[in-house]
Amino acid sequence: MPTPERTKIMGVLNVTPDSFSDGGRYFDHDAAIAHGFELLRSGADIIDVGGESTRPGSVRVDEAEELRRVVPVIRELAAAGAVISVDTMRSKVAEASLNVGARIINDVSAGLSDPTMLAVASETAAPVVLMHWRGYLDRASASFYYDDVVAEVIAELKMRIDEAITVGVEPDNIILDPGLGFSKNAEHNWQILGALDEFANLDHRLLVAASRKRFISTLLSPKDPKFAEESAKDQATAAISALSARAGAWAVRVHEPTTSAIAATVINAVNSHSPAATPDVRAAKGNA
Repeated sequence: MPTPERTKIMGVLNVTPDSFSDGGRYFDHDAAIAHGFELLRSGADIIDVGGESTRPGSVRVDEAEELRRVVPVIRELAAAGAVISVDTMRSKVAEASLNVGARIINDVSAGLSDPTMLAVASETAAPVVLMHWRGYLDRASASFYYDDVVAEVIAELKMRIDEAITVGVEPDNIILDPGLGFSKNAEHNWQILGALDEFANLDHRLLVAASRKRFISTLLSPKDPKFAEESAKDQATAAISALSARAGAWAVRVHEPTTSAIAATVINAVNSHSPAATPDVRAAKGNA
């Protein structure tokens, strides 16, 4: 049995003026590129570059503007050897990003926003993140109802898996994201986090994206979530990263990589010494 892989850290790089956590900080290309390198130095294995906010109430930018925001940043970081995912719901943005060095497509709509997205993933053989989604966040309140959030999210993800495979995406190139915060309230999010093992057992890689989301702020500052401190939200995110790693997640998507990378490294050590690991693996880790 090989040594278990550490859960990867996907660092968030929003080249936007209006993202919920860091909108405007890295809107300038030079600032975005510099922050990308800082994310790598802080422990990120992958940089997730996005040019369009998906926060509640955000207004979609046009395709040309999204391309203008992300392509130069991706080109520069990829040329320096960074592993890049592009956070987009547009197939043309995904294709252009892959052409300048991105390796992964991260589509929060799982191909529902742009019906040609899955075809691009198939034709380019790029890994694609399929996130659970019930529509744009400005219209999502009507979709918050679940009889069983875990079962329903899994069922809806399986429908997207089937669609992706039908258009030619290789099963090994499918990555699943349960969509924390998208068409879900805080209780739904915590229920999903309590059932991460079920998502990890779907025979596809699992991405968990909880970083700085409102349900964390609500937990830390119940009277007024906007008073939750960013550092506290990052510590809470690292705890979720540890839970995700323990469940076998392929990656966690975070704004602040350092603490989540430490958490993932600790859990990897625990997993490597668990009864499920062979004696040879445990011995090798002990001599490291």
